[in-house]
Amino acid sequence: MSLTKKDFASSNEVKWCPGCGDYAILSAFQMAMAQEGLAPHDICIISGIGCSSRFPYYMNTYGVHSIHGRAPAMATGVKLQKPELDVWVITGDGDGLSIGGNHLAHIIRRNVDVNIILFNNEIYGLTKGQYSPLSKTGLKTKSTPYGSLDRPFNFAKFAMGAGATFFARTIDTDPKHMVETFKQARAHKGCSVIEVFQNCIIFNDKVHDSYTNRLSRDEKSIRLEHGKPMIFGKEKDKGLFVKDGSFKVGVSDKADTFNYENDYYSYLLANVYEPMPIGILKKESGAPTYNEDFHQQINDETTRKESGKIEDLLFSGKTWDVS
Repeated sequence: MSLTKKDFASSNEVKWCPGCGDYAILSAFQMAMAQEGLAPHDICIISGIGCSSRFPYYMNTYGVHSIHGRAPAMATGVKLQKPELDVWVITGDGDGLSIGGNHLAHIIRRNVDVNIILFNNEIYGLTKGQYSPLSKTGLKTKSTPYGSLDRPFNFAKFAMGAGATFFARTIDTDPKHMVETFKQARAHKGCSVIEVFQNCIIFNDKVHDSYTNRLSRDEKSIRLEHGKPMIFGKEKDKGLFVKDGSFKVGVSDKADTFNYENDYYSYLLANVYEPMPIGILKKESGAPTYNEDFHQQINDETTRKESGKIEDLLFSGKTWDVS
């Protein structure tokens, strides 16, 4: 049976601010799942706390609106118990990288076969505009009225440093690119991590404007395509090439050919801010997944020791009665 994005939409009223980028992400995700031919009961969406984390309410799938920062831990448990499910973690830069930073690092490190979408608007939206771990230094917010003193995380470096086998970046104003990115992430075997540049129209409007605005995006961003030259610019006359251990900007005929399986390129691109790299920055195939190794270990030990009874385990060794 052919499904459409409407089959993935719940009956709940969507309650985000008018103009919020979350609407576009939700729509693109529903479209991607329909195109993948999944049934709603094949999917489980787990979120933490924040504007982005209302996501499960609006999907006609299995879902859990969990607690602040702990979605990765819950997603790990779901994938271990129900490996047949497509498990997606929905989080934001506050939920995922502040209280949830430790959990996020370890689900990536373990390479659990789940998909993580982090909505990056560089602000706390649900709690009304405090600075987040991705907010730029100097940003004035309700919690930093004189400007933030913190140095922000570089999320690409965070994910790759934790051992991400798939890292991609996309934009809420480009539905087609989001759909394809979500589909590529789902096809990856292992932990896929996606950063979506998302606009908070109320508390941090146009934070990503330089590489989303039609007037500047061609000059300020570069669309990465595996196996193709890294060129950009309105006239496609500029290119990226590696020199002295970093990417440099030159004329297009000097551009290196991008290979997302080249770790060296991936790590160098994580440090590039202008032009901002958009697309799949890293994709590593063949890495073992935690969930498969987990079940293999259980099967190996069961075969070696044979099945037992919990009572035998509890009453083995030295036991005593307490009167």
